[in-house]
Amino acid sequence: MTMEIRGPLELPARREDIELHTADGLTLVGELAMPEAAAPVATLVTLHPLPTAGGFMDSHIIRKASARLPALADLAVLRFNTRGTTSPRGTSEGTFDGGAAEQFDVAAAMGFVRDRALPRPWLVGWSFGTELALKYGADHDIEGIILLSPPLHRTTAEEVAAWGKTGHRVVILVPEFDDYLRPAEARERFATIPQAQLIAVEGGKHLWVGETQTRRVLTEIVAAVNPSALPLPTHWSTED
Repeated sequence: MTMEIRGPLELPARREDIELHTADGLTLVGELAMPEAAAPVATLVTLHPLPTAGGFMDSHIIRKASARLPALADLAVLRFNTRGTTSPRGTSEGTFDGGAAEQFDVAAAMGFVRDRALPRPWLVGWSFGTELALKYGADHDIEGIILLSPPLHRTTAEEVAAWGKTGHRVVILVPEFDDYLRPAEARERFATIPQAQLIAVEGGKHLWVGETQTRRVLTEIVAAVNPSALPLPTHWSTED
């Protein structure tokens, strides 16, 4: 049987409920999804949108990356709830700290990646998650960052410019109709990162709603991390 890959469809993977432990004593809940048979070629460490506005580890782009990319692109996908955030997986300890103490959450995720020897980690932030990636990502052993709908509300110009000196890859997806930062302004504010690849997504919106936008985002993530897996299939065959 052949199924179209869309919506909540979850493709085969090895999925494991995990816990992350922060330096300030909190336990965070999450999930690691790995390719079903092969070793992963790279790792996505995902950082979800603003929890006070409904963001969590099941925010749809992050959930669909976990549901599809282990099978379609041989990627490991780590997703977790930052402090004080609840999802069906559970509630992470602590309380939301506006992006400050969340630096320990990012560090805990990267410590998990290191302990499991997961390959070629990338930070993938969406909205609030991009602020965490920009503020704290350079402190860790990563290959690059992928920013989805960056609002640049909490990240200073100095923190942005510092990425120009790291040598890390920086991929930025900016929706044409974003609620907070649109392509023209984004080009100005990220101009201090010479190696940044800014992709203006025609017709895109901050929440990337709809299968067309979902596929575009996942395609750009894979183009950065494992381009040999492109084009991503739109259908999946199973045994009858």
